[in-house]
Amino acid sequence: MLRIHFTGLDLARIRIAARPDVLWETVLSFHRLRDKTEAATFRQWRGETRSRLNSEIRLLASLVPARGYFPDFLTPPEGVLGIDPAVEALRETPVRRLRRDLGLLKSQAAPCWTDSLAEGCAGALGRLVTLLRGYHQAAIAPYWPHIRAGIEADRAARGRALLDGGADQLLDSLPSMIRWRPPVLCADYPVDRDLYLGGRGLLLLPSFFCRRTPVTYHDRDLTPVLVYPARQADRSAPAAAPVPARAEGSRPLGKLVGHTRSAVLDAIGHGCTTGELARRVGVSAASASQHASVLREAGLVITVRHGSRVLHTLTPLGAALLRGAAAAVPTAPRTPPVTSGTAPSPRR
Repeated sequence: MLRIHFTGLDLARIRIAARPDVLWETVLSFHRLRDKTEAATFRQWRGETRSRLNSEIRLLASLVPARGYFPDFLTPPEGVLGIDPAVEALRETPVRRLRRDLGLLKSQAAPCWTDSLAEGCAGALGRLVTLLRGYHQAAIAPYWPHIRAGIEADRAARGRALLDGGADQLLDSLPSMIRWRPPVLCADYPVDRDLYLGGRGLLLLPSFFCRRTPVTYHDRDLTPVLVYPARQADRSAPAAAPVPARAEGSRPLGKLVGHTRSAVLDAIGHGCTTGELARRVGVSAASASQHASVLREAGLVITVRHGSRVLHTLTPLGAALLRGAAAAVPTAPRTPPVTSGTAPSPRR
């Protein structure tokens, strides 16, 4: 059991990661690569990824055991900025921290290069960076739009919980293996430990490849992070989402998908329920649900459950389609679009 102890200041300092973390996804995906308990979920990904790998599995296994501890320095905060800033931050890890983290590994078959790594050898660090880049290119990069869409949908759902009910509702909305018992957040965990935030707050980081239990840093002095399983899209639910429609920008797109469906897609933005979508577009809830379902099947929208409701967000493909439609519109003096009197929700 993991127990995270909050103060009033910690509740005020809860954050949701702004973007997916590329190194957390890289490291956690390596667990899924070797974990046969979810064979059906990851079968295709596992087969395609293994076909692209060479020696990366054996070398990474010496740093990331199938179970238990893996070094904190493998997931620096710069992971949310992308693979290049992330691996450069990893390359700059202080020797003291390398020695401490690697000293906690209980691997009996660690290759000799990890000994050089613990001493901060530039060659060993360079080899680690090359190794992580190679594995990332095989396991993460080809699937990044799908991974990012799932995580951003979860982030939208958590943000909605925060807006609706504050930090209390946000923490209560986390997956079932995490339970909010004020002022302690309890979670299923491989070992028994307590984490006292002490006014530092907590960064919540949804992850596509995190499964069954959340993950946090071993080092209590690092910025507190809770990596948890992002909720999976509800494929059976209708879909669509927020933001004011741009009449001019939707014209080219309307010729392709129809003007109502174009308005539905344009109304998506950062996430909304089916009812909100219907009000913004000016159609019935049933019609909004139907249009959203078609857009979801086309890969333009993703849907997740949020309590008794569903929340819809754009996928990267949907966002790119809207950007392309807007860019295709010539710049010209604009007249204010006619609205139904409902003020558009501000983007978060």
